Amino acid sequence: MGPLDLHTAMVLSMCCHFQLTSAWTVNNFLMTGPKAFLTYASSVQVGAQCGIQECKHQFAWEKWNCPESTLQLSTHNGLRSATRETSFVHAISAAGVMYTLTKNCSMGDFDNCGCDDSRIGQTGGKGWIWGGCSDNVALGEKISKQFVDALEDGHDSRAAVNLHNNEAGRLAIKATMRRACKCHGVSGSCSIQTCWMQLADFRDVGNYLKMKHGHAKKLEMDKKPARAGNTADNRGAIAHTFRSIARTELIYLEDSPDYCVKNQSLGLQGTEGRECLKGDKSRSQWERKSCRRLCYECGLRVVQKRIEVVSSCNCKFHWCCTVKCEKCTQVVTKYYCARKEGGRKQHNKAKRRLRARQQ
Repeated sequence: MGPLDLHTAMVLSMCCHFQLTSAWTVNNFLMTGPKAFLTYASSVQVGAQCGIQECKHQFAWEKWNCPESTLQLSTHNGLRSATRETSFVHAISAAGVMYTLTKNCSMGDFDNCGCDDSRIGQTGGKGWIWGGCSDNVALGEKISKQFVDALEDGHDSRAAVNLHNNEAGRLAIKATMRRACKCHGVSGSCSIQTCWMQLADFRDVGNYLKMKHGHAKKLEMDKKPARAGNTADNRGAIAHTFRSIARTELIYLEDSPDYCVKNQSLGLQGTEGRECLKGDKSRSQWERKSCRRLCYECGLRVVQKRIEVVSSCNCKFHWCCTVKCEKCTQVVTKYYCARKEGGRKQHNKAKRRLRARQQ
C-alpha cells in the first residue's frame, strides 16, 4: 500500500465512520474522468463509496433505505429516475467525492495541491487573523465536477436535475465547513487568534443533505419539450424553470414509488421482513418510531423474535503483543415487519390515513 492509498484509507475511516459493505461499484466514475485526472481515481472511488455509506446510514430506518438497485442512478429500462430519493443519491455521492479529494489535498497527497493559504495574514475579524492550514475545497470541487458530472451526457430535464443535485451536494460541503482557531498571547491571554476553515465531519454533511431531502422541491416541467431532447426550445424551457430554484436545494421530477410494496421491476424489496426498533429510550425519537413507519403505515404487523448473538468478550492483553477474547452468546430481542390478514387492504387504509394526516 503506497502513501496515497494509506492516506485514502484514513480519509475513508474519517469520512464514513464504519466499514464498507456496499457492493456498489464506481467504475463509471473512473472511466469518465479525463486521463489527466487518473491520479485522483482512488480518492474518487473512496469518496463515492463514502457517500453511499452515508446514504445507507441516513435512511437506515426509512421505507426507502438506499438499496443497491437505486445506487446505479438509473432504472431498469435505462430511463433515468429523478425522484426525491435519487436527488439525495446524486448530492451525497458528489459531496463524498469532493470531501475525500479535499482531505487528500490537505494531507499533501497531490503534488499540485496543499493548504488554502490565499488569505493567510489577512484580518478576518476583531481579534483574529487568517492562518493555519485551511482545507482547500477548490481542487476537490473541480475534480468532483470532472468525474461526477461527466456521468450526465444528456441535455434534457433529467440531466439538468441530476447536475443541479450534484452541485447542491458540493455546496453542502462548503455550507458545513467551520472555523477553527488557535490562541496566541502572553500566558495564554488569547490576545490574538489565528483561524482557518476546515471540513466538518462527513456525518454533518449527511445530516445537512437529509434535511434538504425533506424539503426537496418537485419541478413541474412541460413534458413535451422534456421529451424533445437537445433542442433550443427544450434548453430554454429548462433554464426558465431553474431560474427560481436556489442552487443549494434538492429537486426532483417524479413522485416516489410505493416503497412499502415489493416491486421487482424497480428493484424494490418493500418493508416486509425489515427490522425496526422499539423500546430503547437511548435511541432517537425517529428511530423509536421506525416500527410505526416501516410496519404499521405499510399495513404490516410487528413480530418479536429472540435471537442469539455471538460477540467477543472478556478480552485480555497478553505480553507481547496479542489480545485474546472469549466468545460470548447473548439472547437479544429484535422486531420485524410481518404480513397480516388482508395485508394489502390494510396497507391501502394506512396510506389513506397517512395522506389525511399530511393534508
